[in-house]
Amino acid sequence: MATRTQVVLIDDLDGREIVEGGQTVTFSYKGVDYSIDLGEKNAKKLDDALARFIAHAERVGGRRSRVSKTAVDDTDDPQAIRAWARENGYQVSDRGRVSAELKAAYDAAH
Repeated sequence: MATRTQVVLIDDLDGREIVEGGQTVTFSYKGVDYSIDLGEKNAKKLDDALARFIAHAERVGGRRSRVSKTAVDDTDDPQAIRAWARENGYQVSDRGRVSAELKAAYDAAH
């Protein structure tokens, strides 16, 4: 027997099913975190309502948008750094974060 589970996103303001263009918006106010599912139209209304306050507010955390790289820079490739380090007598693990010191040594050598 097959089972299919389907998740339907519903706009929390108007109760309509969100077919496309909706989003889950998270925000904090007076130390409390909130999450609300909004269709495209209601998400725009929220953006418009908060725009003036956000323009005058100070950012204290949260995600920043990421700028994608157009070219691959192998100085950011941990495997390339690890291979170079091993060839040059450094002890490095196969996994985990590459230390800032090791990356600096790699950058200086290249």
